[in-house]
Amino acid sequence: MAALEVVAAFALPGWVGPLIVLAAVLTTAAAARRLRGLATISLAASPLVGSILLVNLFLLPGAADPIARLGPIGPTWSGLWFGLQTVARLMAFSLAIGLVYLTTAVDDLLADLARRGVGRRAIFVVGAAVQMVPSTIGRAGEIVDAQRSRGMDTEGPIWRRARGVLPLAGPVVFGALTEVEERTMALEARAFSAPGRQTLLRVPADPASHRVTRWAAILAIAVIVLARASGRLG
Repeated sequence: MAALEVVAAFALPGWVGPLIVLAAVLTTAAAARRLRGLATISLAASPLVGSILLVNLFLLPGAADPIARLGPIGPTWSGLWFGLQTVARLMAFSLAIGLVYLTTAVDDLLADLARRGVGRRAIFVVGAAVQMVPSTIGRAGEIVDAQRSRGMDTEGPIWRRARGVLPLAGPVVFGALTEVEERTMALEARAFSAPGRQTLLRVPADPASHRVTRWAAILAIAVIVLARASGRLG
């Protein structure tokens, strides 16, 4: 469903795609009680959103309908409209992917990939990528607490906190490298490279309604891509 939403956000013309996707994502997040998580993702994307709006507002090529004159450059209505539309597509994309992260159990995802015959190394890469952000945030929090207990000032004015970036970044990076080495040794001890198919101890449920929805989403993706390629979507 997230793949369908991403394709629809960028392939459907005008405001139709991003607005439909945003409505679907917000409705699903409300039903799953994940609106707070999506709000955090939106806040993290705010610097990129602001830069997109400013660049298009003042520097959109070919825009000739100024809102006001501010010296050699000025904001334009076309730039504002295009920037808002670009932001809507970006938010539809990021929130659709973010909702997958917020609602999908990593263990279920990896077990289902193994059930479908995906290679062990590919499964490991997917699992490491999904778990990288939360594990890094957790490790950073532990390091901040440890450094604070040693007397380092991690609060106060921004210039004071900026001086503590290096003492925090170093342990985070070295900790990540150490964790990779430890995980590699643990995998080898559990016969990660052994030939043959793994025996699954737990298979996630896959009811008929899920299979129907999945194939309907795949069909919808194919229809949108073909319609876009043929020019029927503008």
